[in-house]
Amino acid sequence: MRMHNPPHPGEIIKRLCLEPLGVSVTEAAQALGVSRKTLSSILNARASISPEMAVRLSIAFGTSAESWLNHQTQYDLWHAEQRRKLLRVSKLAG
Repeated sequence: MRMHNPPHPGEIIKRLCLEPLGVSVTEAAQALGVSRKTLSSILNARASISPEMAVRLSIAFGTSAESWLNHQTQYDLWHAEQRRKLLRVSKLAG
């Protein structure tokens, strides 16, 4: 069963990982071995979780890489379905 409007994985990282630990974006980026700009793009839903980032997150937060990729897939799939619905409606109206 698909979630209704699932959060971007960046929001999950921000709300469930960084904020409770009081870790800044700069500190988290350094710990993950990525630039602040890269992590900020993910946290602000401007970039997706790559397999490499999923592995880094799994190591840093004691989770599985698969769980991060699943979050990304659910987010991407929901948005793709919304775009498809809009195309169908616009074709019916046109």
